[in-house]
Parts: sequence; structure tokens; C-alpha cells
Amino acid sequence: MPPLRFIIYPFIIVVSILLMVSILLQQRGTGLGSAFGGEGNVFASRRGVEKVLFMFSIVLTILLFSSAIISIFFVK
Repeated sequence: MPPLRFIIYPFIIVVSILLMVSILLQQRGTGLGSAFGGEGNVFASRRGVEKVLFMFSIVLTILLFSSAIISIFFVK
């Protein structure tokens, strides 16, 4: 059986890339003005693909966080 680091480090890399892609695919009212409060967007419920991407990014965040904790405590 290979050491845990040969499994966990590539896993962290893949999950982080997937998380970046899923965050970038989520479309919102974008623009630099909205970052500083320029737009007053009204909250709308997520539906369809947007909801799936949102839930997928939450799952990926949990996976990334837990794999990072595992790599801290168990990989030597």
C-alpha cells in the first residue's frame, strides 16, 4: 500500500481545481462595482444548474477542508 501522502496530495490538488472551476462557473451580477456595494441585487432562489453548482461547491469545500486536516495530522 502506498504512503498516504501519495494519495492525499493529488486528491487535494484535484479537489481545489474542481472547487475553483465550480466557483467560477457560478454566475451572479458580476462587475467591480458590485464588489463595493454598487448594485442592489435582490436575493433570488437558486434553481437548476445554479443550485447544483452551489451544492457541489459546498461539498468540495468540505472535502478540501477535511483532506487538509487529514494531511496535517496523519501524513508524515
